[in-house]
Amino acid sequence: MMFSGLGPIVLGIIYFILSLTIESFALSGKEVLMGIVSTYILAFVQAGASVFNQIEHWSITKSILFHFSLLYITYILCYLCNTWIPFDWLVIGIFTAIFVVSYFVIWLTVYLIARKTSKEFNNRLKKA
Repeated sequence: MMFSGLGPIVLGIIYFILSLTIESFALSGKEVLMGIVSTYILAFVQAGASVFNQIEHWSITKSILFHFSLLYITYILCYLCNTWIPFDWLVIGIFTAIFVVSYFVIWLTVYLIARKTSKEFNNRLKKA
């Protein structure tokens, strides 16, 4: 929760940049509120979804599937509700492709770093 406060700040910066680059850019109070609430929801779900990786009797595949599904559903709903992307199947397809690639690049990076770190830690324990 400590970092969830950064979401609205990032959102504000994005809205500010859009106001500088789009001549008639304007937001209603509802749009601003929805954006802020959405960033908190995204932060909360992102943090909470890590619980799937800690269920010891689940396989890694099952954990990834639940983690991925929860994040994807939350992100797509927030993006559509805020009209950050239009409800157009082509756009949703592009969003999905970017999400899938980003998710697995990040997951693989974290996995490889954790594996390397645990190997180094185990080697140090063996030497001690």
